[in-house]
Amino acid sequence: MLIDELRQELPDGRLVEDPEVAAGFVHDEAEWAPHGTPRVVVRPRTAEEVRTVVRACLRHGVPLVTRGAGTGLSGGANAVEGCVVLSTEHMNTIREIDPVERLAVVGPGVVNDDLRAACAEHGLWYPPDPASAPWSTIGGNVATNAGGLCCVKYGVTRDYVLGLEAVTGTGELVRLGRRTAKGVAGYDLAGLLVGSEGTLGVITEITVRLRPQREPERTVAGYFSSVVDAGRAVAAVGAAGLTPSALELIDRHCLAAVDKWKNMGLSVDADVVLLGRTDAPGPAGEQEAAHMLACFEEAGATWAAQSTDQEEADALFAARRLAYPALERLGPVLTEDVCVPKAAVPEMLARIERAAARHDTLIANIAHAGDGNLHPLLITPPGDTAAQERAQAAFHEIIADAIDLGGTVTGEHGVGLLKRDGLAQELSAPVLDMHHAIKRALDPQGILNPGKVV
Repeated sequence: MLIDELRQELPDGRLVEDPEVAAGFVHDEAEWAPHGTPRVVVRPRTAEEVRTVVRACLRHGVPLVTRGAGTGLSGGANAVEGCVVLSTEHMNTIREIDPVERLAVVGPGVVNDDLRAACAEHGLWYPPDPASAPWSTIGGNVATNAGGLCCVKYGVTRDYVLGLEAVTGTGELVRLGRRTAKGVAGYDLAGLLVGSEGTLGVITEITVRLRPQREPERTVAGYFSSVVDAGRAVAAVGAAGLTPSALELIDRHCLAAVDKWKNMGLSVDADVVLLGRTDAPGPAGEQEAAHMLACFEEAGATWAAQSTDQEEADALFAARRLAYPALERLGPVLTEDVCVPKAAVPEMLARIERAAARHDTLIANIAHAGDGNLHPLLITPPGDTAAQERAQAAFHEIIADAIDLGGTVTGEHGVGLLKRDGLAQELSAPVLDMHHAIKRALDPQGILNPGKVV
């Protein structure tokens, strides 16, 4: 029996068999994504222990679902019935920070903000910063190719992964990628695993690229009377050739929810707030901030200014990060993650508004607006089945609209369960066949996170 084998082959304390404790590992934060009940939860501490778990699952033909902190928003870490859930939370060691090579080697359970803080002690910086950075893990970030606020300028997780150690679906422990600044030996298999959501291997170690710490940022804030006007400002910033270090959108629903929860004094006389930042040094930064301010004003901002109060600026960005958990307090929240070309942001925001009206659904908006990654948040009253059905219809309409505008169904949250239909709309049949061929090659028995992505 599988559980008996795991008890014999793993050190004490690795298995979670108490159903009440195991219940905390069965799903991520994706609203209404289905999940099953695992037969056991395993919390390994080493790559060799992970390999032991994978090989046991292979022998018994049991599905294996890998989980980080459970902060995902697409159902990618949801348990399937009778599976083994492998939690990487105890693989949380920062093994190396190399200031000369500007890299770090970490376990998959290291929390994003903990890595950033450790790097700062060496004068270094790890850029990918999803809103969940205080809680999400590097392994989870790699699994979904997470983005974040500053990725408009600095790129997403894949841009910082140099190498990986992983256990494949055949039970082999392998090293992929490199530690060097350059390297083109063979296919980019490390890059292939980034964003694969646990369907191609179980990541046991990550080597990430670091950057020098950057200059303090200047913040520009603008108030707008509609999300469409704010979208025009985003398009104007892109058309002006500016590359802000952040360009975030947050609407009044989000600000009000955060203020009610945290009492941060954030009430503003605007339907939408657009927050831009630049970290260009010296006069170049002043010039970029001034150009951004002009873009805001020309797009119809009712008020815009460069912030002179760092605490106030930081509070607005903190509100952006807190928007999702704040809105969850109002009722179930179905989170979108579409990404469109910057020039299409105003039209996409207008279509989101029309979807909200057509389906009688409250949709709050936050966005990594500078790179076109929009997060409409569809909110429903608790227990209202009809409202949930309307929200799901709006959800699928927004996906179709994003594809129609040349965008993608997911910018950073991953496909998981919620976006599988959207993936089939976005990719052609030959490309989907390529995905299935890769899956069969690396996971021939189909035990790794089955039913997710493809």
